[in-house]
Amino acid sequence: MELENQYSPSRWVIRRGAEETLRTYSRIGEEATKNARATRRSLLHVPYGDGEGEKLDIYFPEEVSEASPFCLFFHGGYWQSGSKDTSAFMVNPLTTRGVAVVIVAYDLAPKAPALRAGTLDQMVDQVTRSIAFVQKQYPCNEGIYLCGHSAGAHLAAMMLLANWTTHGVTPNLKGFFLVSGIYDLEPIVYTTQNAPLLMTLEGAQQNSPQLLLEAALTRPSDPACHVLVTVGQHDSPEFQRQSREFYQTLCRGGWNASFEEIRDADHFEIIWNLTQQDSVLTQMILRTILREH
Repeated sequence: MELENQYSPSRWVIRRGAEETLRTYSRIGEEATKNARATRRSLLHVPYGDGEGEKLDIYFPEEVSEASPFCLFFHGGYWQSGSKDTSAFMVNPLTTRGVAVVIVAYDLAPKAPALRAGTLDQMVDQVTRSIAFVQKQYPCNEGIYLCGHSAGAHLAAMMLLANWTTHGVTPNLKGFFLVSGIYDLEPIVYTTQNAPLLMTLEGAQQNSPQLLLEAALTRPSDPACHVLVTVGQHDSPEFQRQSREFYQTLCRGGWNASFEEIRDADHFEIIWNLTQQDSVLTQMILRTILREH
């Protein structure tokens, strides 16, 4: 089935086979995390809520300051795999330049209660609370930036529509880095990826930032907040279409948005390259954050 093919990122890798790519991705994530924990000042497994999965890791720059910019990362894995404990890709390149990095965990689909669309609703709520937590802990921050990959980019994009009043704090959001994301969840309903998610069509629509932004009358509260939408040159055509259409929707909605296709990168390389200070995406992220300061 073509939809199944389009939404299976490992089928589109070009340099390695699918299995070797996934193994390499896991290995690089594990090594980056081990390295970050060994060489950076950190607070690990900090609870941002009462749930077992509601933990985050904070990695600080050498010059520790409550006023650092903070970049929060939400891992991918189709809302059903992945871990904060193997996702510290960007920690060393960003902390070296004075940016604190927070890697956020959220409950994955098989563990989440099988309510009607409850799995995704719960994850969106957890991500919202993790951001509110960081803002409350570090109220003097020089800006909070959200970076998400794949399913994590979907969760980060949902924060463009978050209602912060219920959380008692308005985070100092300055930028979004959305990497190879999914913004319209309707196609996922018709793939095997939906088996653990149990998404109904209605649930998919309620959790699709593409559809919600198209319908939203709200305008960005901070016009300077920058949304960077990126996709790999070797991502599938559907992933590329989703990214371009979401970028266009942001522009129509008055957001300060930009779009970049990362040349010669597939769905997995685009993130594991964040371990490199000189990778194109690392440089874009650093330019956006450091230009603010």
